Amino acid sequence: MMMAKTFQFVCVLICFLAIIINIEACVKENATSYIDQGYYVEKTVVHNAVSKGAVCLDGSPPAYHFEPGFGDGVGKWLVHLSGGAWCTTVEECLNRSKSDFGSSNYMKPWWFQGIYSKTRSVNPDFYNWNKVFVRYCDGGAFTGNAEYVDPATNLHFRGARIFKAVMEDVLAKGLKNAQSALLIGSSAAGYPAMLYCDRFHKLLPNTPRVKCMVDAGYFIHVKDPHQARNFTEMYKAIVNLHGSAKTLPKSCTKKMKPEMCFFPENMQHKIKTPLYIAMSAFDKFQINTTIYDGINTCIEGGNCTATENKLFREFRLEFLNALPKGNNPKLRGAFIDARNHHTQVQGWWSPKNVTTVKNLDHEFELWKQPLVEGKAAYNRFLWSGPSPDPRAWRELHVIRRSRVQAVETASSKNAG
Repeated sequence: MMMAKTFQFVCVLICFLAIIINIEACVKENATSYIDQGYYVEKTVVHNAVSKGAVCLDGSPPAYHFEPGFGDGVGKWLVHLSGGAWCTTVEECLNRSKSDFGSSNYMKPWWFQGIYSKTRSVNPDFYNWNKVFVRYCDGGAFTGNAEYVDPATNLHFRGARIFKAVMEDVLAKGLKNAQSALLIGSSAAGYPAMLYCDRFHKLLPNTPRVKCMVDAGYFIHVKDPHQARNFTEMYKAIVNLHGSAKTLPKSCTKKMKPEMCFFPENMQHKIKTPLYIAMSAFDKFQINTTIYDGINTCIEGGNCTATENKLFREFRLEFLNALPKGNNPKLRGAFIDARNHHTQVQGWWSPKNVTTVKNLDHEFELWKQPLVEGKAAYNRFLWSGPSPDPRAWRELHVIRRSRVQAVETASSKNAG
């Protein structure tokens, strides 16, 4: 009897160890696959930009990282403006000028992954495209255009000139001959991706397909004055310090204060080039800045109060209402999820990161086809978990060829 029990125990132990070994092997395989899809790309410094006054905060020339396309992707270009918050005071900008967010002297090779992957199975839509990652070193969302330089600080606020100088350099590298071109802006660079979207299009008069994309940079102006204060004051400080007013859309600044023109809902309707928005309805940076700093910790801990959940639901409704309408799906598309995170195109862009219904790269692929096949698609998708409120709703609105389909279901209590 004892021998039989011992034998059973040994068998169970062996099976358990086999399971553990298999799990570790799978994890190691997935981790290796994830690592293998990434690679470092050296910086390209735009030295001739200095003579044009297009310089980083410390006066150094701007830079970008370039990976040439291959195969049938040699005529396709992805240009990505990188983000990284803003500097709104002289002290903040001085500190920033001593890092790679304010000086090309500190910029190291950049790790390309996600939408930059050269692996077709990981990145089927863009794996062989020409890829340009523009470094953000002006602290003013590529909008600054101040002529005066204070000799006491030697700070330069020339973000608008940086965009122009880098585009000129990339055009010469082959962008001018592009068959398809996509301008992306992440986080703080989401705004300049909208601001310069039509300008980017005009730089490519012979390119049949040009589109723009905002990655987690659609920061809205909420109705509550207290909640709106942080973004409004921040944008006002940027306008004053960086001299951004003359760079902002005149169609907007004629009607309202310059800082209000930093809010996308006040200017995106004038953009004529197709624009796609990918963002969370509970974007980590947006809710921390708008509702109150640190509120995302309750989401991570799964212990949000009824009051906090109410704030989340109210904000979500405002955010969805501030998005472009889907009445012209050839010009506007959106993918809105409900995860508490920030930015997607590098870390999350992969068919492996599937959502409850559709994943971002698949939805964007559906949307970017219209100019190729004459189709139209507008996607606004809010999916559950881990979301702030277990009662949060997920919804999918798909408009194709003027046909509207709406699906709305309640998420489970322990979504995600």
